[in-house]
Amino acid sequence: MEDAIQIDNRGDFGLWAIEVAKQIVADQGFELARAARDGSEDDVRVAGNALGQAITNAMMEVFDGLTEGVSGE
Repeated sequence: MEDAIQIDNRGDFGLWAIEVAKQIVADQGFELARAARDGSEDDVRVAGNALGQAITNAMMEVFDGLTEGVSGE
C-alpha cells in the first residue's frame, strides 16, 4: 500500500480493493485467527481492532487520493 497507483475508473478501483483486501487478510486476518485459536479474549479484541484499523487505513488512503488537490473551501 506504499506505492502510488493511478485509479482512473471503477475497474482500477476494484483491482486496488482486491489487492488491498488480500494484503489485509494475509496480515491481520492471520493474526486474528491465531488469537482466536490460541489467545485470550483480550488477544482476540486486540487482533480484531488491528484488522479494523487496517481496513480504515486503506479506506482513508483511497479517500485522501481522491481529494488530493481539492480545495477545502
